[in-house]
Formats: sequence, C-alpha cells, structure tokens
Amino acid sequence: MIIILLLLLAYLIGSLPSGLWVGKLFYNIDIREHGSGNLGGTNTFRTLGKKAGLVVTILDILKGTAATLLGSLAIFETVNVHPLILGVIAVVGHMFPIFAGFKGGKAVATSGGLLLGYNWPIFVILVIGFFIILKMTKMVSLTSMILAIIAVVYSVIYYFTVDKDWPLVVIVLLLATFIFYRHRTNIKRIKAGTEPKVSWI
Repeated sequence: MIIILLLLLAYLIGSLPSGLWVGKLFYNIDIREHGSGNLGGTNTFRTLGKKAGLVVTILDILKGTAATLLGSLAIFETVNVHPLILGVIAVVGHMFPIFAGFKGGKAVATSGGLLLGYNWPIFVILVIGFFIILKMTKMVSLTSMILAIIAVVYSVIYYFTVDKDWPLVVIVLLLATFIFYRHRTNIKRIKAGTEPKVSWI
C-alpha cells in the first residue's frame, strides 16, 4: 500500500501544471490557448514573458527533483523503489497531467529536475550546454534534443569511467526518447525551416 502511495505521489507532483496555474492566477490567461498550446516553460516564455517563463521552468524542474527525492523521506524509508523510477513517473505526470486533461509539457525541464535530484553534475553540464547551444541554434526545441543526446553520452561515459550505474543509462535513454517523441512536430518545422526562434540570447 505504501509503495502505491509513493508512486501516486510522484505522478501527482509531476502532474502539477505550473504553466497553466501561473497563467490563470497571475495573468488571467490560459496558455493552452496561445502559442504552441503547450504547458511548458517555452510556451510560457512566449505567451507570458520572461518572468513567468522563468518561474514555470524552475517549478517544472523542481517537480522532477522533488519526485526523485521523495523516497528519501522518513515515511517511505521501508519502501525500496529506485529514485529514478519516481523521477520518471513525475516526468510522465508532467507530459500527461491529471490536473490539465492529460495534455502537458514536453518533458525537458522535469527530466532535468530528475537528473538534478539524482546526479547533479550532469544537470549543471546540461544547463551550461543549454545556453551555449541555444545561443548557436536560437531554437529551444533543437537545443533540448541536442541536450538529450549529450545526456545519453554522459551517462554512458559515466558508466564506463566512474560507476556502472546502468539504471542511469536506461532512464536517460528513456527520457531522451520521451523528448524526441514530444518534439516530433518541432522536428517537422525544423526541417521545413519554420520553427520559431528566440531573440533574447
């Protein structure tokens, strides 16, 4: 019973629709009706501005971190669930949130939060890489997919040089798959040369 509660909490944490709530509470705007219609940080930046976009991105990151660390709470000390599993469930909740009609974000920020909670050096590398690659590409979607590949490469190198953490390799591959799948329409626009570009970096 406790393990079911733990898994459910991880999903509910991931399901918290930060973009939807910030938009409605502080701007009286449903961001699902604007831009890409996505609930993630990128569409929040485009629809509500930098401040709201930053807040939503941070909240989405923290969802992944909170879920990953959930099992370390004293109440769950007898439950043997790998933290990466909890993090992945939160990512699924972010993509398919029960609080927003199961239509959520694209898994990027919450996946980053999972990595922050489990292996923070890779998170730092990815954050630095985000700004460098975004500066070159001007496309958040392309940058996110490139970072997914970098994360996979990092996890494999980490496995062979530091710690044979095969769950990390498997989960990062899974997250990368999520990210590419959720960006399939972006991939089409990138190929067509119609993908929106950012101007703030």
